[in-house]
Amino acid sequence: MHIILNSYGTSLQRDQNRFVVYTQDSKNHIPPGKVKSISISKGARISSDAVLLAIEYEIDLLFTDGKGMPQGRVWSVQYGSISTIRKNQVEFIFSAKAVTWVKELLQYKMDNQLALLLTLEPRDEASRRIILRAINALEDHKRKLGKVEGEVVADVAPSLRGWEGAASRRYFEALNTVLPPPYQFAKRSKQPATDPFNALLNYGYGMLYGKVEGALIRAGIDPYVGIFHRDDYNRPVLVYDIIERFRVWVDYVVLQLCREEVFPEECFVEQNGGLWLEGLGKRILIQSVNDYLAEVVRLDGQDRSRQQHIQRYAHQLASFFQKTA
Repeated sequence: MHIILNSYGTSLQRDQNRFVVYTQDSKNHIPPGKVKSISISKGARISSDAVLLAIEYEIDLLFTDGKGMPQGRVWSVQYGSISTIRKNQVEFIFSAKAVTWVKELLQYKMDNQLALLLTLEPRDEASRRIILRAINALEDHKRKLGKVEGEVVADVAPSLRGWEGAASRRYFEALNTVLPPPYQFAKRSKQPATDPFNALLNYGYGMLYGKVEGALIRAGIDPYVGIFHRDDYNRPVLVYDIIERFRVWVDYVVLQLCREEVFPEECFVEQNGGLWLEGLGKRILIQSVNDYLAEVVRLDGQDRSRQQHIQRYAHQLASFFQKTA
């Protein structure tokens, strides 16, 4: 269970050894053993006793903004890394091995995008041609990316970003062809979004950022020491790297919800020059993403929930850093 507090006046408190969620109309008791994460947005409140109960049960406690992006978190003092992991993590980013790591990461992302494109059902012949063109382009960009050579990531980053960006433009162009008219978009727009599809993607990615960051912290990895994304000051840039492996999961959920046209107009609001997800829309998307991440799937020979696969990868990366000289 995931506790999501994103309504003004909602509060989370503690009653003996249980959480209590207070809303304007109800009071619900929840055993902490059933809670996997707690997310709190502006306007909601949490008591210090509830925070301590979350820490005791090692529940991920995340504070987010209205866009679903993580702004802060609370975790147990037991989370942490041995110095070898962090030291090797820093040394790794300046090695030739990091170039290979980034190339494999981006190729993995493109493989995921290709897999999703291959599942699409074209609406007409024009749609079919755009999807086929995108598949061919991604295959070509993946090959070109694999040929990039360099001693450190900084030397090859512009080329890698170029191929990644070109592949993503083709990818989203293809996705657009299978969307119903109300959800079609001119281009990928981030903060702010200019259309419903991108507003949904942005909020879903925000959820995924929080889950990836939590997995890295629990594995003892410093999320602020990035490998490919290294330019943003005081941001968890390693999260921006790792999320590329899993971003397609949000793409799939949003694509399916839009194709089913489950979002009425009141799910979105225009403000500050963009389109933002609101109320009911957040509830639909949050539940859908969490349900999808809870689904058990086989990856690398292991049957686990998608959420557990994220944590498993984080532990594998920590082990990799620990052994890397």
